[in-house]
Amino acid sequence: MAEASGILQTSLISNFHPFHKTHLPQLHPVLSFRRNPTIPIQCSVSTSETTKTTTTQNAIPWGCDIDSLENASALQKWLSQSGLPPQKMAIERVDVGERGLVALKNIRKGEKLLFVPPSLVISADSEWSCEEAGEVMKKNSVPDWPLLATYLISEASLMESSRWSNYISALPRQPYSLLYWTRDELDRYLEASQIRERAIERVTNVIGTYKDLRLRIFSKYPHLFPEEVYNLETFSWSFGILFSRLVRLPSMDGKFALVPWADMLNHNCEVETFLDYDKSSQGVLFTTDRPYQPGEQVFISYGKKSNGELLLSYGFVPKEGTNPSDSVELSLSLSKSDKCYKQKLAALRKHGLQVSQRYPIRITGWPLELMAYAYLAVSPPSMSSQFDEMAAAASNKTDIKKDLRYPEIEEEALQFILDSCESSISKYNKFLQQSGTLDLDVTSPKQLNRRLFLKQLAVDLCTSERRILFRTQYSFKFFSRRTLVELPSTLQIVFSRRLQILLPKNVKNKDSQNELTLCNSETPKAH
Repeated sequence: MAEASGILQTSLISNFHPFHKTHLPQLHPVLSFRRNPTIPIQCSVSTSETTKTTTTQNAIPWGCDIDSLENASALQKWLSQSGLPPQKMAIERVDVGERGLVALKNIRKGEKLLFVPPSLVISADSEWSCEEAGEVMKKNSVPDWPLLATYLISEASLMESSRWSNYISALPRQPYSLLYWTRDELDRYLEASQIRERAIERVTNVIGTYKDLRLRIFSKYPHLFPEEVYNLETFSWSFGILFSRLVRLPSMDGKFALVPWADMLNHNCEVETFLDYDKSSQGVLFTTDRPYQPGEQVFISYGKKSNGELLLSYGFVPKEGTNPSDSVELSLSLSKSDKCYKQKLAALRKHGLQVSQRYPIRITGWPLELMAYAYLAVSPPSMSSQFDEMAAAASNKTDIKKDLRYPEIEEEALQFILDSCESSISKYNKFLQQSGTLDLDVTSPKQLNRRLFLKQLAVDLCTSERRILFRTQYSFKFFSRRTLVELPSTLQIVFSRRLQILLPKNVKNKDSQNELTLCNSETPKAH
């Protein structure tokens, strides 16, 4: 798995609203928590507290440097002694992902690899070395993610006394997760991208989860959960590990699990194979979708994720134009000066939406929900009876997609989206123009290298997201929706599980000089 780490709501009894409902990839799972309405939840944190959490560096006493191979041989030896069959791959330093699994011999397309036995898989059912701590956590019905985060800390703190010591020693001490970016770094480098808000949400939610656990459990059992071990620093580490390594195994009833050895595999946007449990061989494996020669790095897919999502969870950004699943969030908002502002806001809230909504724009087009929101935003008082219909269509709470048409306000709706698009582009332009002159404000060479690395990640992300907005801008400028409907021979309707997209074929984009071509219709695979 990528050695460069990573929306979820991680508090124990919170509501979780995923950014996209287009797919639920197995490698980076969406959380589902039990609800307990009798216990209040406190998840708000100050900027200073968020910054404090994300500035912690080198405070974790276990694990290794992210590119270190010092513990790799010990890990492989322990896995072999514990039941892992002989492998055709080995851990090595690689160009993509710091560390990865590299082919030792020829590997055929369609070949099954890994076969990690269930005894080497960490899940919510795993036995705790400290049995009493495990019993307390399960007695309190702690959901899988917080349970596994606590389990990791418990086992790591036991060092050699834990059966997982060799595995934990090979985990990165500080993943490249956005959890480890400071608030200043998020504000400075990701100011143009909506991923900044999601990163802040993620940090806030990890802090909220820790506070819940400390209030409800840790403070009541200080002999089992001492604060010098179970604190914000260690929880940032454990959640960073979960974000970048936890998998969901469909054939094991969707169980969340850490799979040692398998989690050394890195992601490739062109690869479509993923991890799962094979009942016949009784092991976690994957089937290669291409051949590999000795010395080549072997890849799997982490799911159909945008570049922003990959940075958020795994800490890397694919090269521009190489990710067919790339998208950018476009934020739309009602105007408070709108005469029908209160009525429209009520309609949005009725369907679970807010005054400001973010919609995914792909290189291949835009979702129907975005157009519905635009209709609502520009609709006059005379259309108040249709506000509810528009808000319902703008929601992604249902699988039933209604393609609304309001010819009388269509041009205004398209212009509304275009204005939002151009506003976002101006932010990207400003950041990218200034990125060469940012004052990095660092004193040590090591810190300078880190800041330069984060800055480069931000530049790569913003460049790829701006590229999508440029294409969207071009489409809205030169092709009104009415024109598209009148020229069916030039169109292809692309369906995914959550999106219906309309774009013209073979149109040159003056900004990128590339063709606007359409993806083949394909339902995203669960990963």
